[in-house]
Amino acid sequence: MLGKGVVGGGGGTKAPKPSFVSYVRPEEIHTNEKEVTEKEVTLHLLPGEQLLCEASTVLKYVQEDSCQHGVYGRLVCTDFKIAFLGDDESALDNDETQFKNKVIGENDITLHCVDQIYGVFDEKKKTLFGQLKKYPEKLIIHCKDLRVFQFCLRYTKEEEVKRIVSGIIHHTQAPKLLKRLFLFSYATAAQNNTVTDPKNHTVMFDTLKDWCWELERTKGNMKYKAVSVNEGYKVCERLPAYFVVPTPLPEENVQRFQGHGIPIWCWSCHNGSALLKMSALPKEQDDGILQIQKSFLDGIYKTIHRPPYEIVKTEDLSSNFLSLQEIQTAYSKFKQLFLIGFPSPPPYCGSDHTATLLFSPSSAYQLPSDNSTEFWDTDIKWFSLLESSSWLDIIRRCLKKAIEITECMEAQNMNVLLLEENASDLCCLISSLVQLMMDPHCRTRIGFQSLIQKEWVMGGHCFLDRCNHLRQNDKEEVPVFLLFLDCVWQLVHQHPPAFEFTETYLTVLSDSLYIPIFSTFFFNSPHQKDTNMGREGQDTQSKPLNLLTVWDWSVQFEPKAQTLLKNPLYVEKPKLDKGQRKGMRFKHQRQLSLPLTQSKSSPKRGFFREETDHLIKNLLGKRISKLINSSDELQDNFREFYDSWHSKSTDYHGLLLPHIEGPEIKVWAQRYLRWIPEAQILGGGQVATLSKLLEMMEEVQSLQEKIDERHHSQQAPQAEAPCLLRNSARLSSLFPFALLQRHSSKPVLPTSGWKALGDEDDLAKREDEFVDLGDV
Repeated sequence: MLGKGVVGGGGGTKAPKPSFVSYVRPEEIHTNEKEVTEKEVTLHLLPGEQLLCEASTVLKYVQEDSCQHGVYGRLVCTDFKIAFLGDDESALDNDETQFKNKVIGENDITLHCVDQIYGVFDEKKKTLFGQLKKYPEKLIIHCKDLRVFQFCLRYTKEEEVKRIVSGIIHHTQAPKLLKRLFLFSYATAAQNNTVTDPKNHTVMFDTLKDWCWELERTKGNMKYKAVSVNEGYKVCERLPAYFVVPTPLPEENVQRFQGHGIPIWCWSCHNGSALLKMSALPKEQDDGILQIQKSFLDGIYKTIHRPPYEIVKTEDLSSNFLSLQEIQTAYSKFKQLFLIGFPSPPPYCGSDHTATLLFSPSSAYQLPSDNSTEFWDTDIKWFSLLESSSWLDIIRRCLKKAIEITECMEAQNMNVLLLEENASDLCCLISSLVQLMMDPHCRTRIGFQSLIQKEWVMGGHCFLDRCNHLRQNDKEEVPVFLLFLDCVWQLVHQHPPAFEFTETYLTVLSDSLYIPIFSTFFFNSPHQKDTNMGREGQDTQSKPLNLLTVWDWSVQFEPKAQTLLKNPLYVEKPKLDKGQRKGMRFKHQRQLSLPLTQSKSSPKRGFFREETDHLIKNLLGKRISKLINSSDELQDNFREFYDSWHSKSTDYHGLLLPHIEGPEIKVWAQRYLRWIPEAQILGGGQVATLSKLLEMMEEVQSLQEKIDERHHSQQAPQAEAPCLLRNSARLSSLFPFALLQRHSSKPVLPTSGWKALGDEDDLAKREDEFVDLGDV
């Protein structure tokens, strides 16, 4: 007869030794293999997906609050994902609260989401890569979405272990060709079944009409023009087919250096100032060529800098800002704080389908956290480790830079030119943040998606390289887009009513980076996408592939789940009649503008000459000192602008600035902590607050309907979300990813460290060291 043992107890007392030990031998597990197979979950394959290898009799470790157990099943690897198929008893019975992804299941890992693979050999963990001479008894997979999967292969047949481990290593870590991505297999197989969401009105910026529309929307068409000189990518493969340049700029200048050294328009402010970006010219050693480049850049600068009407401030993001290496190093340290794993397994015990793992205080297999001692010991120094990673400081620097540029455009009415080697990394990040702060349209869901299409997808951000989808060059992998989403989350967290989308939207968007059925994040440039879609292929009879975009959320989520992507507290800007609009325009502009104590006079001519020289030297790749603009005077202007805005009430449909002081930059808890049970608050966190607010909104709406004697309010759709939050007292603070968690008996404070804290007075002095992770 088989039994289960579970260790309980609080964090301050030792857990009793287990009184029961199972004597089931590994070979006895196979006696009921047929019965287990009948109950296993069916493997669901997407169109074009093929099964590559599999292994049976695999145990997947599952940690639920204070205990850990194993689920028996099959581990499979396809050309799209790694999946575990078992009789998972931890699945929730209440389907109403489920936030399910229709493409990726709870136990699925796309091949592109795999970060590191480890094997356990004689209780020692080693990184797995290449051909193995010896195969592990335990497989640990770290994912890029910070999940940690652990599988016990101790009872799996040796041939199946070799097959599944070798297959997973090869298909997740070996370099790939672009055409070998599952993206193309899926697009080919599902070509006739692809249906576009008619509600998706995201502007893709792949036509000249889209750019003209954006110019008209921002009133930039008076000074800038959309050009088609790169149609067919005959000038530059790095630039999109269509883009916007200053009106006085001759189109032949674009062709001269293959698009380098050309000011490309990003956005125009209501006061006429504009945000531009420019990539550096190729580095040359020949003095004659350098002189030609300098003369060319001098002419370009005179085109965009015409004082006193057009004043340009340059921001060199390559020399005077973050480096890509800094970003990658910081994130590598930062993510380690959230990759919480399990210890090695004790002997098997339990039923045919579920193994419950036994622990004792003296056991080598003891779980962290009281079974969580290790977790809480880490929690004591968690904030110092967080600070040493510098990730939050990098977020702060990005937001501060965006505010500085906003101040130049909004308060000083200056054009800003962003400079970068290829204008496809930090330029994308900073220009997008500036537009989020200054343009309320970008804070709607359609506007935000259109912003990403314009600045990141069409802006030539190398998603393929930066996400390392092909595994060809690890040095090129830098989470620039994730850094952008983290910066956006800071704004959403600080000003929730200003955004039509939620933090859940941002979280699933970050997860979508690794789902290879969407083309949005799997190419380095529009040219690379169009070429591989078959539009430039030799076979004219074959139809070009119709690739999905990530903005069609119906592919991943049912309508009910999509309600969690929309912010019910967001209120659209009221539409004004023509008469009202005419009278309100000047008032609206004054609300956005924050006057300084004294208006700036035009700089002297010598300043322009020096600024031009700086621009030319930067674009020619010369090492120089900091730009003249980054002076104490600029810092004074920034502080006055920043303090003035925060001293006034917030207009959620106007200019929006974040707080950037130390405590205001927080950890994006929903994304980074969602897989850690100890970090979740049952019935607490923002989900509880939101639930109460929604209940109040429903009550107010109901009263309004009675007053107006109507059955349906104009804002009735805002009441859709509460149906998923009815039982907020039972939900985790990290809802909807951590849904209904079992109640924890562990205290908020780590009891393992109490003795070292001293008396109560000492504890009170150090209480800031033990802030619960859910409030970070």
